[in-house]
Amino acid sequence: MRKDEQDQHIIFGRHPVADAIASGQDIDRVVLQQGVRGEFEKEIRHACRDRDILLQVAPKERLDRLVRGNHQGVLAFGAIIQYQQLDDVLPTVFERGETPLLLMLDGITDVRNLGAIARSAECSGVHALIIPSKGSAQINPEAIKTSAGALNNLPVCRVNSLVSTMERLQSSGVQALAGDLHAPKPIFDVDLTAPVVMIAGSEGEGVSRALLSRVNQRFIIPQAGTTNSFNVSVAVGIMLYEAMRQRGV
Repeated sequence: MRKDEQDQHIIFGRHPVADAIASGQDIDRVVLQQGVRGEFEKEIRHACRDRDILLQVAPKERLDRLVRGNHQGVLAFGAIIQYQQLDDVLPTVFERGETPLLLMLDGITDVRNLGAIARSAECSGVHALIIPSKGSAQINPEAIKTSAGALNNLPVCRVNSLVSTMERLQSSGVQALAGDLHAPKPIFDVDLTAPVVMIAGSEGEGVSRALLSRVNQRFIIPQAGTTNSFNVSVAVGIMLYEAMRQRGV
């Protein structure tokens, strides 16, 4: 068992896992035994999809290593933070008379980068951090430590689809802005005083094409050296500090 898994509360057994999901308990991910079929498998898949919970399939030997007991082919890791619903966070920001500043992470898989980004986001007054339920670094004790505790204070929204979430934000009057090495406009020439969701992609791939083709504006962070790009956590810090500067924070 990995160290981060040792530090998480594990729920196992069909009824306990199903009840935990149904009751709204914050679940980091569910692990289903390979080969499990039937109504229970369908029920768990639908429940995880509806709650934006990552569902993984693993051989019985892995589940046996994770728990000592009759796991009945399924277990769940309790989340170590409380996830928020974006539909609850955004109206609250508007009601307080504040201009939304949201941060969406696309393909950030390193927990230390995630933690460092969360630290910068909390210091910069970001109203919510949006991450995908799949293809993202897990929020585990190492991420919490790297964030200097920011992940305990910053609203984190986990969603099934970044694309549909971005489009929903756009329909609510939030501009979607993405960092792109091929963008024609530097970040300093982009208006960050309006309601915005800033999108950061992985260092290797950048923001995915599906998102990039739908954003309102793309921008580049100018650089003087020959290295390909800034580390993603540094780039996000620059993006957010520019937003603070423009907003007069």
